[in-house]
Amino acid sequence: MKLVTAIVRPEKFLNIKTALEDYGIQGMTVQNVHGYGQQRGHTEVYRGAEYTVDLLEKTRIEILVEDSQEQDVVGVLMVATNTGRAGDGKVWVTDVSQVVRVRTGERGESAI
Repeated sequence: MKLVTAIVRPEKFLNIKTALEDYGIQGMTVQNVHGYGQQRGHTEVYRGAEYTVDLLEKTRIEILVEDSQEQDVVGVLMVATNTGRAGDGKVWVTDVSQVVRVRTGERGESAI
C-alpha cells in the first residue's frame, strides 16, 4: 500500500477531486496548509504599504492506494494540477506497512 501526498494550489482542488473521482478514488484527506518552496512567497501592496507574504496558502491531499494504483494516481494529480508556473506543488509517495479499518477491524488492502 502507498500513501500519495500532494501539496497543490487551492484553486486546483476541484479539478483534482473530479479527476480522482473519475479515476475511481473514493476517499481522501484534505487540509488547508501554509508554506513555501522555491518561490519563497511574494510581496504585495495593501493601502500603499508593501509587505511580504512568505507563507502561501496551499492544499494538502492524502490518498491511500493499492500498490498497483500508485503511478496512475500520481499521473492524475500531475495532469489536474499542472499550470506550468512556479508554485504548482509537489507530489510524493510513502510506503504504508499496515492499514486497519477501525469500524470493522479489516486489515491491509481490504481496509482501504
